[in-house]
Amino acid sequence: MFAGRRVVLGVSGGIAAYKAVILCRLMVDAGAHVIPVMTAAAQRFVGRATFDALASERVLTSIFGEDDPIPHTTLGQTADVIVVAPATARVIGSYAAGISDGLLTAALLATRAPVVVCPAMHTEMWEHDAVQHNIEVLRGRGVHMVVPEAGRLAGGDIGTGRLAEPATIFAAVGEVLAGLAERDPADASPPPAQRDFAGLSVTVTAGGTREAIDPVRFIGNRSSGKQGYAIATAARDRGADVTLITSAPLSPPEGVREVRVESAAEMEAATGAHADADVIVMAAAVADFRPVDVAPQKIKKGNSGERAQAPVIELEHTNDILAGLGARKPPGQVLVGFAAETADVLDNAAQKMSRKNLDVMVANDVSADGAGFAHDTNIVTILLADGSARPLPICSKREVADAVLDTVAELRAGAHR
Repeated sequence: MFAGRRVVLGVSGGIAAYKAVILCRLMVDAGAHVIPVMTAAAQRFVGRATFDALASERVLTSIFGEDDPIPHTTLGQTADVIVVAPATARVIGSYAAGISDGLLTAALLATRAPVVVCPAMHTEMWEHDAVQHNIEVLRGRGVHMVVPEAGRLAGGDIGTGRLAEPATIFAAVGEVLAGLAERDPADASPPPAQRDFAGLSVTVTAGGTREAIDPVRFIGNRSSGKQGYAIATAARDRGADVTLITSAPLSPPEGVREVRVESAAEMEAATGAHADADVIVMAAAVADFRPVDVAPQKIKKGNSGERAQAPVIELEHTNDILAGLGARKPPGQVLVGFAAETADVLDNAAQKMSRKNLDVMVANDVSADGAGFAHDTNIVTILLADGSARPLPICSKREVADAVLDTVAELRAGAHR
């Protein structure tokens, strides 16, 4: 999708500007012609010489003093896509308000090409009503958003606002370019969205549950929730009414109904309340065991430097949420499960699919490089009840999400029934 495409890469002044260097390299290596535009603040974080060396053209920084007397209109008219990564609150605000306060915002206002904005800022800024209002304004104008992730921020803080990983942004831009490739070159209208899930209700679970040992400690797993969030976002983009039941510390996708849970019991209750959906995708990693007794106070290791005997924690099985859904599945509903395995992946996943009465099972070898927990990419095989298998190469979790939803759409159309 990138080969021969002209990509304007806008870099604004945030600590995450270093990730734009990696994104630039990814797009150039994929065949794109990348023109970097840096704000004055961006140059305080990354030197323009870095982008001069890696991009297809030298960095542009100002409307004035460049070889082109009108660089903003040239950029806007010749770009196939404009990507802003990172996009600071200031750039987002100027763009939303239609204020041309520099070359980057001028180019954004002077283009009819699709725009991909990748916000990055501290959590308090990201969650501010003004910033969220500006995000919604831009979404309403058709701007594509790659929302920030949760993680370590500048100054050592932890929270949401971290720029999405370069691979995630690269995949999102690729999807935008793929949409352009499918259009009639003579058609200047905005590309239509795929709305094959319009009118459908979709319930998605995401993240790993936490089973309390005491008020401080818990039994958990390594699930980040990223794959479930990608499925919820993809279903929303395809027109579905989406409920996301999650324990993950991620910002919910705009336009998605979020239900926060922590334990397997809470997830079971929430899922049961939304079990009448047309499609249910159980992407969460639900704990198989929980402590029989939860200590009311923190378990102490001993006083005066003496260590008490380590406590014995008796475990019991949690309820199998997915099996329960399969047993009660109404006619016409499509039920999708995920199997995170480390050995005999396909055999184990196929057995689970049959035992739990699923329509689709997504088998995931979480021990493979580039797959599984916390990664932005994944490697899965989609299994169907008729015994067929659809292996996917390593790809973004959004691409996995769309492949899963493509399979669901086929099943609903009767292709495998």
